[in-house]
Amino acid sequence: MLGVLALENAARGQEPAAPAPTQMPEVVVHGRAEDLLGAAISASQGAVGGADLEDLPLLRRGELLEAVPGMVVTQHSGGGKANQYFLRGFNLDHGTDFAFSIDGVPVNLPSHAHGQGYSDLNFLIPELVSSIAFKKGPFYPEVGDFSGSGAADLHLVTRLPEGITNVQGGMFGYARALLADSPQLGPGTLLYALEYNHTNGPWDLPEHSNRWNGLLRYHWDRARDEVNLTGSFYWAPQWQSTDQVAERAVAANLISRFGSLDPTDGGRTGRAALSFDWTRRDDGSVTKLLLYGFYYRLNLFSNFTYFLDDQMNGDQFEQVDRRFVSGGELRRTWQRVWGGKAVENTIGVQMRNDYIPDVGLNHTVARQILQVLSDDRVREFNTGVFANNQVQWMPWLKSELGLRGDIFAIDVSSDTPANSGGSTAGIVSPKATLVFGPWKKTEFYLDVGSGFHSNDARGVTITVDPVTLAPQARVPLLVRTKGAEIGMRSSILPGLVSTLSLWFLRSDSELTFAGDSGDTEANGASRKYGVEWADRKSTRLNSSHLVI
Repeated sequence: MLGVLALENAARGQEPAAPAPTQMPEVVVHGRAEDLLGAAISASQGAVGGADLEDLPLLRRGELLEAVPGMVVTQHSGGGKANQYFLRGFNLDHGTDFAFSIDGVPVNLPSHAHGQGYSDLNFLIPELVSSIAFKKGPFYPEVGDFSGSGAADLHLVTRLPEGITNVQGGMFGYARALLADSPQLGPGTLLYALEYNHTNGPWDLPEHSNRWNGLLRYHWDRARDEVNLTGSFYWAPQWQSTDQVAERAVAANLISRFGSLDPTDGGRTGRAALSFDWTRRDDGSVTKLLLYGFYYRLNLFSNFTYFLDDQMNGDQFEQVDRRFVSGGELRRTWQRVWGGKAVENTIGVQMRNDYIPDVGLNHTVARQILQVLSDDRVREFNTGVFANNQVQWMPWLKSELGLRGDIFAIDVSSDTPANSGGSTAGIVSPKATLVFGPWKKTEFYLDVGSGFHSNDARGVTITVDPVTLAPQARVPLLVRTKGAEIGMRSSILPGLVSTLSLWFLRSDSELTFAGDSGDTEANGASRKYGVEWADRKSTRLNSSHLVI
């Protein structure tokens, strides 16, 4: 039609009429956000957007973390148990030395019945994860406990582009249903999601894994303020374990390789959480307040040695964990100009309290208690303060200095009186970074710093084995990790970001509290180093949609 009008006007000797401008809606791209030139402080820092996460084939929720370069995620003992993680030469077990969080709320559980730093991500609904911000190495002052090898913060959406109704079914008893939407409610948006999962797996003994997940989030933003109020629950009332079996039992045709030697292994677990997140953006400053609390429980039944120790009743044991966790964070960031140099300063304080009324180990037969091996009550409180100063000295040179201080206090009440007691410890963690560039869309980084992880409180106060009463050596409450890294980030080629880093990590010790036996496994100091090279697609995101 516009073309016809233009021809008529030309025939009359008139200039063609300009078409009316079209107002285009805002488009937000959620792709791989690795082009962080000018924002990242190391080659090992980055983010993965929702578009890439949608394409991941997931057998387990924790496999979302395999989007972090170099992270390996695996699983044993059934779908209700936390994953095991591996990164940069560390066997992170179920979370030790890597800090997981969801929108800033920590996931790692200290002094856990199964393992220190236990991080169960099964409560995640994959469709609600908008991005993952990861930070490898101990170079970030805002990250405290379990930060020896790095950290990852998973961000959830505040609204969905459209509602979701999804029902699936498949082999091995697989079933999944998801209902989610984010309608407008008053001045804000109400996001809700309800999910059910079931699977039996390919095993002779069906896994009978059932899982319920639910989430409610109210998001409100106006002018300078943004608020998220989030409640969630996760309940896995039953699963059968899929543990390793003896090869000779398979060879003798007692069971198949998909069989089981103890059909009562498995467990149940659950979590209920509530969090409040407020952000205010003023001219040149940002203030953020986070408050959270959650309840967690686990009953885990395992039998790895069958009849090695108890030839009459078997070696099955139960690990019990009940806890109430509360905490918060307050931080403020200022952007100023000092002597003609752009400066950004951040200060913050974090607090967390774990009240664990029941953490124990029982000898069981077919999930029935035969003997209480240990029964403890643990209180663990920690507070940390951190500060960070970033100065843009020249267009090609930026420095960042960070300092963190943490204090931990524990109290253990044990059914073995000799193992009761308390302890307090503190640690200071300095960080320093130099960023050179960018030159031709390329930056270079030099990072040094230290992080730490806490040890299980029971290992700090223990004096005797809870079963044999043999003498046991105590372990330190806090363990330092030191690291250094030389790195490069380049986006010379359009749509491709390359990162290269030479890294070094030293841990004062890798002692672990073995929840399977109720004592401490001796592991000495370690030194790890390596080279990491990653190439990935890039989408530059508006900084208001990405938090790193």
